[in-house]
Amino acid sequence: MLDEATRVTTTARSKVADLLALTETERKRAVEDPFANPVLATARTILRQLERGDLTEAQVDEVISELRDEAFRDRAKRLAAYVGGTDPAASEASYDRIADTLTTLTGSFEEAEAEYARTRFAAVFTAHPTFSAPPEVFENLAARASGHDPEPYVGSHRPKTPTLEDEFNQAMVAIRNGRDAIDRLNGSLLAGAAKVWPGDWTKLVPQPVILASWVGYDTDGRVDINWWDTLRLRLRMKRLQLTRLEDAVSQYPAAHDLAERIDRAIGCIDRQIASVPTKGDPETVAEFAAELIEHREDALPTIEPLMDLFADAIENAPESDKLPLAVARAGLASHGMSLAHTHVRLNAAQVHNAVRLRLGLQDPPADPFRRRVLLGAINNALDKVQAVPVDFGAILAEQASATRLMMTMAQIAKHIDGDAPIRFLIAETESGYTLLSVLWLAKLFGVEKHIEISPLFETADALEQGSRAIEEALRSPHYRAYLRETGKLAIEFGYSDSGRYVGQLDATFLIERLRLKLADLMKKHGLTDIELILFDTHGDSIGRGAHPYSLTDRLKYLSPSPARKVFADYGIRTRDESSFQGGDGYLLFDTPELAMASIARIAEQAFDQPPKNTDPIYEEADFAADFFATIGASMHELTEDPGYASLLGAFGPALLDPTGSRPPMRQSDGITGPTVIKHPRELRAILNNAILQQLGWCANTLQGIGAAAARQPELFSDLRERSPRFRRALDFAHRALEHSDIDVLRAGIALLDPGSWLDRAAHVDPLRARQLVGVAEALNTLNLWAPVQAMFRRIQTDYVQLRSAWPNAPQMQTRELLLHALRIALIQRIWLMAVAIPDFSPRHGVTRQALQMRLLQLDVPAALSLLAEVFPNEADPTAGRDFGEPHGPRASVSYATEHEQIFDPIGRMFAQVREIGTAITHELGAFG
Repeated sequence: MLDEATRVTTTARSKVADLLALTETERKRAVEDPFANPVLATARTILRQLERGDLTEAQVDEVISELRDEAFRDRAKRLAAYVGGTDPAASEASYDRIADTLTTLTGSFEEAEAEYARTRFAAVFTAHPTFSAPPEVFENLAARASGHDPEPYVGSHRPKTPTLEDEFNQAMVAIRNGRDAIDRLNGSLLAGAAKVWPGDWTKLVPQPVILASWVGYDTDGRVDINWWDTLRLRLRMKRLQLTRLEDAVSQYPAAHDLAERIDRAIGCIDRQIASVPTKGDPETVAEFAAELIEHREDALPTIEPLMDLFADAIENAPESDKLPLAVARAGLASHGMSLAHTHVRLNAAQVHNAVRLRLGLQDPPADPFRRRVLLGAINNALDKVQAVPVDFGAILAEQASATRLMMTMAQIAKHIDGDAPIRFLIAETESGYTLLSVLWLAKLFGVEKHIEISPLFETADALEQGSRAIEEALRSPHYRAYLRETGKLAIEFGYSDSGRYVGQLDATFLIERLRLKLADLMKKHGLTDIELILFDTHGDSIGRGAHPYSLTDRLKYLSPSPARKVFADYGIRTRDESSFQGGDGYLLFDTPELAMASIARIAEQAFDQPPKNTDPIYEEADFAADFFATIGASMHELTEDPGYASLLGAFGPALLDPTGSRPPMRQSDGITGPTVIKHPRELRAILNNAILQQLGWCANTLQGIGAAAARQPELFSDLRERSPRFRRALDFAHRALEHSDIDVLRAGIALLDPGSWLDRAAHVDPLRARQLVGVAEALNTLNLWAPVQAMFRRIQTDYVQLRSAWPNAPQMQTRELLLHALRIALIQRIWLMAVAIPDFSPRHGVTRQALQMRLLQLDVPAALSLLAEVFPNEADPTAGRDFGEPHGPRASVSYATEHEQIFDPIGRMFAQVREIGTAITHELGAFG
C-alpha cells in the first residue's frame, strides 16, 4: 500500500504528465495550423476540466507544486554550473594558480608590495527588490547547488515582503561567506609569496578582492531608512568585523594583546549599538552622541592601533602561526572597521535641492541655457567654502536629505571608521553640476578625503551624455584636485533603466562606448595616474544585464578585454566592481562552497591579462554601431507605444508578490481600482522586467534584434560564431528566447479581447453566456484590447525577422509553456466568477462595476477585502443574548454562500496564480 504522501505525489506526477502531453500535442498541431495557439488551446482544455470537476482545486495545487519543484531542482543545477562547479578543492586549486600568476607579475619585492596591496575587484551587495522567495527556499536552493542533499522544502515558494532587518541579515550571510573565501584566497597568495620571498613575505598585505554593501545605506526611493538606522547598521558591521578578527586571532598566544584590545572595543560598540535611537527624539539622540563620543578611542575609530599590534604578533609568532595572523591582518587592512565597505546612495534631485537651500541656486540643472551659469556659481562657491562642525543636533535639525546624509558620513568618519572610504553614489546624474555640488557639500562638512563621489549613469540620456557630465566636472580645478587627493575616479553604470528603455544589448554597447570616452578624458586632463573604478550595477538577470550562462562570461561581458586593453595602453589602473542584488545575487555566496567558487571566478578575471588579438566585432565598427542603434531605436519606439504601457499595466503587476521593501510602483489610494499605467516609467525597472518575464516575452532583451539582424543577416550569423564579444551579447537573446514564446504573449493579450469572449458566448448555455458577455462588457470598459493588439504587431514583426535571421534560435520548453497555460486558465476562471458577484447598492464608495474592474486587473486582495465589507460572512451577533422580550425573527446577516462559492475560490485561485509566478521565476533563475 502506498502511504498518503506517496500517493499524492504519484497522482500529481501522473496529472503533470497528462498535461505536458496535452501541451505538446497542441504545440505540434500549431506547427501545421498557423492560426492555432497551443497556449490558449491548452488553457481552454484545462478550464473545461476545472469546470467539469475532472481537475480539482487540490490537484491544481499538486500540479503547480510538482512543476515548480522540478524548475527549482533544475535551477539549483544551473546555479552550480554558473559558478563553475562548487568543489572546494577546485576553488583552492584556482587560488593557488592565481598565487603563482601574481608572483610572476612582479619584479622587486617593493613592486610586489604594491601589487599585493592593490585592490582589483569589489563585489557589492545591494538590497534591490529581488527577494523572490522566502529565505528558507533560497537556503535550500543554495544547499542543493553546493552538492548537499537537503530535505525538499515543503510549502509555498511565494516571498514574504522583507523588512530592512531581513535584507540586512540575508546580506550578512553572503558577506560572511564571501569574506571567508577571500581569506582562503589571501592565504594562497601569501603561501605562494613565502616560497619566493621567504624572509620578507610577512610584510605583504594582499587586498586583491574586497566586498562592499549598500544594505541600510541606500536611501534612493526608500522611506524606511532613517539616519539612525544607517548608523545602527554601520555599527553592527563594525562589530561583525571585530568579532571576526577576535575569532581569527584569539587562539594564538602571540596575539594575546591584540585579542584583548579587540575585545575591549567590542564591549564599547555593544553599548553604542544599544544606545542608537529608534526615532528622532532629541533626548535619546543626545544620549547616543554621548556614548559614541566619550568612548570613541576605546571603540577604535581607526585601524592603526590594531595594525601595530598585528605587526608585533606576526613578528613574535612561531612560523606555523604567522600565515593565519597575516591573513587576518589582510582582512582588516582591506575592509577597515567593517565587515564590508560602505556605499551610500541618493538621487541627483536630492543633491540639487540641498545646494539650492544652502546657496540659493535656483536654476534647474537640466536647462542647457543655464548650465554654464550654474557651473560658474558652484565653482565660485567651491572657491570660498569653509568646513563647518557637525554634531548630531545638526543632523536632527536638518531637513534636506542630501545634507543630512553627508553629515551622517562625517560622523561615521569621525567616530566609527576614519580609514575606509565611503562611496557616495548619485543616481540620475546627468550634469557635472551634480558632482561639483556633492563635492561642495563634502567640503562643507570636512569629509572630501573620506568619500568617493560616483555618478550613476543609467538612463538613455545619461549614457549618451555621461562623458559630457564628467568633462564638465573635470574642467573644475576643485574636482581635479579632489581626484588627485583621493587618487580615484569612481563611475557607476546601471543596466535596469537603460535596458528597459534602449534594450539590454544596446545599453551595454552604450556603456562600453562611455567607458572608452572616459579613458580619453582622463588622458586629456592628465589624470592617467589615478585609479579608475568601474562599478556595474547589473543585477542577476538578463533583464538587468547579468550574463545568463556563467559567472566567467558575466565578468568578461561587463569588462570586455578590448576596453581593458585601452586603459592598459593609457597606463590607467582600473578596478572593476560588480553588484550582487538581493536574494538572487546573494545566492552566489549563500554557502561556503558557492562563495569560494564565486571568488575564484572573480579573482581569475581580476588577474586576467587582456588578449593581444582583436575581437572581430571591433573590425566591423559600422555594423556594430548600426546593429545596436537599431535595437535602441526599436526599443524606444516600443516603450513610447501606448499599447506597451497597457500591456504592462493590464494585470501584470498583480501576477507577482512584492519582493522588496521599496515601493514597486506608484499606487492609488482610491477605491476605484489600481493605477492605470500610462508609461513604463511609472513602474520601477525590476518590476517592469519581471512582468515581461511573467507575460512570456522578454521584450527589453529581444525587441529590435530582428530588425537589426535583418540588415545584414550573413554578417550577423558570422559574427555570432567568430566574435566572443558579440556571442556573449547574443547569449542574452538566446536565454530570453528560452523563456519567451510569441504564443504565450498572444494568449495573454487575447484575454483582453472582448470579441473572443463574445464568440464563446454564442456556443454555450444561457447562464454561462451571461457570464462571458459580462466579462466582454467589463473588458470593453477597460478598453485595452485595441492599443495592446496594435503594439503586439510591432513585437511580432520583429520576431518574424529574428527567426528568419536566426532559424535555429531556442524556444520555450513545454514545462514552462504549461505553467503559462495553467495560469491563463485560472485567470479566466477568476474573471468568470467576478461577473457572478451579486448586485448591491453602492456602499463604502464602491460599486459592483468598480469591483469587477479590480478583479479583471487581478487586484484580488483589495477587492476581496471590500467584498468582505459589502457581503459580511458573520454569525448572528445577537445569538445567545437576552433582550428582555420573546425573540423576534432574525434576518440572516451572513453571505456564507457567496463566500463559499465565489469569494473564497477567487482568493484560492489567485494564490495559485502567484505560486505559478514563483515557478516561472525558478525557470528563469532570477527575478526581473
